[in-house]
Parts: sequence; C-alpha cells; structure tokens
Amino acid sequence: MSIFSAIKNAIFGSPAAAAEVTPDMRAEAIIKTSASGAAPDISAAATSAAIKAAAAVATAATAATVPSKAAISKVDVAAVLDKMDEDSDEDLDWRKSIVDLMKLLKLDSSLKARKELATELKYSGDMSDSASMNVWLHKQVMTKLAENGGVVPAGLGH
Repeated sequence: MSIFSAIKNAIFGSPAAAAEVTPDMRAEAIIKTSASGAAPDISAAATSAAIKAAAAVATAATAATVPSKAAISKVDVAAVLDKMDEDSDEDLDWRKSIVDLMKLLKLDSSLKARKELATELKYSGDMSDSASMNVWLHKQVMTKLAENGGVVPAGLGH
C-alpha cells in the first residue's frame, strides 16, 4: 500500500474494512441485537424468513453506506484530525507539519518515509532540503485528500 493510501485510509477509513462486512453478517447482527432476553421460539421457516428480510435491509444499508467510486462521500478532514488530536497524548500541529500529521495517524514519519511519499507524489524539488520538501508534502497531501473526497480547510491545500 502506498504511503498516501495509508494516510487517506487512516482519515477516511479503509474501504476494504467496510467491504468485508457482508449483508448476511449485518443480518445476523440485526437479529442478535434485536433479540432481548431469552430467544423466542421461532420455527426454522420463520427464522429463515427473518434472516432474508434482515439481509435485504442490510444490503440496502450497505449500498447506502459503502460509496461507489463514482459517488465519493465527503469527509471533514479537519474534524477527523482534530478529534484524533484531542485523543492524542502528544501536542501535534497537523495543520502545519507533515511530520505531526503522520505521527497523529500513527504512520512512520521518518525522513525515509517522507522521501518515499515525496517520490510517490512526484516531488520535483531537492529532497536534501527537507524543510521545503515537508512544506510541499503537507500542501500536496491536503490537496490529494480534497481530490479524494475530503473537505479540507481553506489555506491547507493548493
């Protein structure tokens, strides 16, 4: 997985994780969570019908919650990152620092990892000038997040 994909998935959530939940799994969860106390005495036919009905509901819910590539959902990047920042024990400035952003997302923020990210995002500057590269990386990551369905605060992207 690319470094940018790891950043995007850490903020937006992994589409693979959402796709792993099948309609039948959701149907079983709906039935289990809706049962209270002792399980009712339901015939096999009624149980099968209930599972099929719950699966239909779950399928509709899956279609509504797992966007297609054409229908990209909007994610408030600042809200997600601010919440993560609140929950973090470190004092990180993700709005200005690519290193802090990567640390907040629990990703490798080493110079090597940032150079890999720069290569991935087609940085054409001098990679030995890490300060300039870091500023470019931060803006480019914010721009790419916006291109992929993120709502990024003005001034953080391009």
